[in-house]
Amino acid sequence: MSYEGIRPRDSAAAFMERQPRRRRRPALSCLECRRRKIKCDRSDPCAHCVSARSQCTYRIYGNDTGAQKQPRTHHGSPRRSTSTPSAYAPSPLAQAGPVSIGGPIPGHGTPGSWPPVAAMAAAAVAPEQQGTLDAFGRDDVQPPNRVSNSEPSILEILQRLEKLEGSSPASSSSIHGLSETGRHILARQTGVQSSQVIMNKTRTLRWSHWMGTAQEFETIVNCITAATKSAKVDSFQAPEAQAVCAEIADLLQKCKNIARGIKLSRPSRWLSYPVELAPPSRDVADAMAALYFRSFESTHRILHIPTFWTEYRRYWEAPESVSNGLRLKVLLVVAIGSSLSSHGDAATGLRNLVRQWVYAAEMWLSGPLEKDRLEIDGIQIHCLTILARQLFSIGGDLVWVSMGSLIHKAMQMGLNRDPKHLPPMPILQAERRRRLWATILELTVQSSLDSAMPPRISFQDFDTEAPSNCNDDEIDESTTTLQPHPKDTYTATSIQLLLLNSLPIRLRILHLLNDLRSELSYLDVLSLSSEVTEAYRTCAIFMNDHEQSGVTPFHRNLIDYLVRRFLIPLHCPFASQARSNPLFYYSLKTSMDASLAIISPERDGAFAHLMAIGGGLFREGIRYALAVISYELIAQTQAQSRDGTLHRDPHYRELLKSSMKDMIALSLERIQEGETNIKSHMFLSMIMAQVESIEQGLPRDVFELRIAQRGRDSLELCHEILGRQLSNVPSPSTSNAGLTPLNVNSNGQDGFGFDFDIEFFLPEGDLL
Repeated sequence: MSYEGIRPRDSAAAFMERQPRRRRRPALSCLECRRRKIKCDRSDPCAHCVSARSQCTYRIYGNDTGAQKQPRTHHGSPRRSTSTPSAYAPSPLAQAGPVSIGGPIPGHGTPGSWPPVAAMAAAAVAPEQQGTLDAFGRDDVQPPNRVSNSEPSILEILQRLEKLEGSSPASSSSIHGLSETGRHILARQTGVQSSQVIMNKTRTLRWSHWMGTAQEFETIVNCITAATKSAKVDSFQAPEAQAVCAEIADLLQKCKNIARGIKLSRPSRWLSYPVELAPPSRDVADAMAALYFRSFESTHRILHIPTFWTEYRRYWEAPESVSNGLRLKVLLVVAIGSSLSSHGDAATGLRNLVRQWVYAAEMWLSGPLEKDRLEIDGIQIHCLTILARQLFSIGGDLVWVSMGSLIHKAMQMGLNRDPKHLPPMPILQAERRRRLWATILELTVQSSLDSAMPPRISFQDFDTEAPSNCNDDEIDESTTTLQPHPKDTYTATSIQLLLLNSLPIRLRILHLLNDLRSELSYLDVLSLSSEVTEAYRTCAIFMNDHEQSGVTPFHRNLIDYLVRRFLIPLHCPFASQARSNPLFYYSLKTSMDASLAIISPERDGAFAHLMAIGGGLFREGIRYALAVISYELIAQTQAQSRDGTLHRDPHYRELLKSSMKDMIALSLERIQEGETNIKSHMFLSMIMAQVESIEQGLPRDVFELRIAQRGRDSLELCHEILGRQLSNVPSPSTSNAGLTPLNVNSNGQDGFGFDFDIEFFLPEGDLL
């Protein structure tokens, strides 16, 4: 063959023409959907970016080379880049450093054998891949020249990690597991489609329920299933175990009957009820009102303190001549303050009065819409009522429903607009409106987290600025100018401002957790988690620096609780996979840290009493901690049993067992304080029996018998406590002789009172 006349370049071209052309299919999805590993509808902009209000950007590829010609950028929300900054806007997103694991996974070898989680996290949230945040904590629109072929995608980063790990099957599986979203993990665990909704007592399951679907709880579920005969199981069939299961079923029914009897005395159980609005003695009322202002008014600014005390004195001077609104306001403040005091022998009587006051406030709020319902006083009473309902378990599970009404009232009154955009008003009135709006936002995000429902509010819906950092005695009705203190100065509004600074990140977490079309990727979790942790550290530093100025252990515990508990549902889906995929260990560690902080807060008598009686957000936080710690204790014990290290390294397991004992003591105290649901104490007792049986290496039949016996013993103790409570419950008024109580069905779905359900252990069960 002659090469004469053929230049080298021509020869190469001819050779390439003879080779089959390797065609690369261009990626047609938008960059955001490719990053989140979800299917893009390729609209302009796509539906996912519209619902998430995120930037929708496409790479345009040529027909031949596949090279990028020009990016096309669209925005899910036209207002994203035009938002007006507010005074409490957070600074741009701090660049998070690498995620530090901090120690080996118990039962999983040394850190050196794991894939480099820290490197992955650092690369995944590198500054060049993230936009800055606007004044409300949202992603700013990126200029087109930021999208370039030289910028590595998330997929490319994961591919590089896979090559570094040697492409072994184990490491490849772990790395590819990072592309799963939280919703897909939960759907795979429960055996349902990712879009399928699971209902429990007419409500969708909350995030705390999903941990209970873990295989580690199978033995406990089988025991209760055998006792209630709700399904056939192969275990707990030995004669001794069956006899104990029969006792469990009998005791469960007896406890349920007693609980119904206790609830019949509550005002919400009757179609009509003579509501008593008489206050306690003046000395008791003074002490309880003072407790309220030293505690909850610091985080939930609802009242102007000097104005309230003026109204309070007017109420006591002529209680019969004041309006119903003022009477309810005073009684609700006294009620909320009483949640932090045990009251000794008078506790039961005062608690019965509190329930009547809250029920009267609900009737006042839901009555004919008079003018005073759409005034500042009406909003204050609504906020106080919602707070009291959560503290005293009066429909605390339904607060999210009530928040919709409160938000609508507040927006109709213009509280979502900053006073500078409204007709001129006194400074005191403007500050009260800003404080109330900040309180409503806090109540909204907490109720959304508890109910696993969307918050129904976004930063596009309001422009109200943060309250001024000032003390209440520095402003009154005659104030014409106000000079706020610097941010590092402690005032009566400082703690609310701390909570407000972390609101943008918590609201973003809620949208990812609860929106129908959101997909929570692990890289999102790492980024959001670092921001929450940084927000909490800022709060902790400020409160430690101002301990002498008025910050108390109660304030530190409450701020810790309100902020850090968002980390548990954020990491929940991935924490449950930590033992099968070590790359998720950071989620397990973060969840455990937050759960242990809930169970073992800083020593403070008032906060301890609050956790013993609180419902709503306080009840749900305990549920989170219970699920995470009990899951980890069983999983850790089983792992060490398989590895043969049960008796060589007991320190971590003993820490978990100590926390479990604290939770058992707390659940028992809650029952003694009036809680009618006993399942938490029973389940925790059975889990401890399971762990002890694994440690002792008991055979299966003895293992099952031990668990059933512990459950029976727990129910016997709870039955005795409930019986004493029933004997102290006052009978309904004789004037109700002709009235009909509201129907109490088998699920306890009546009036305001939902039980403290632990159905995430047994979603299909029908217990108390």
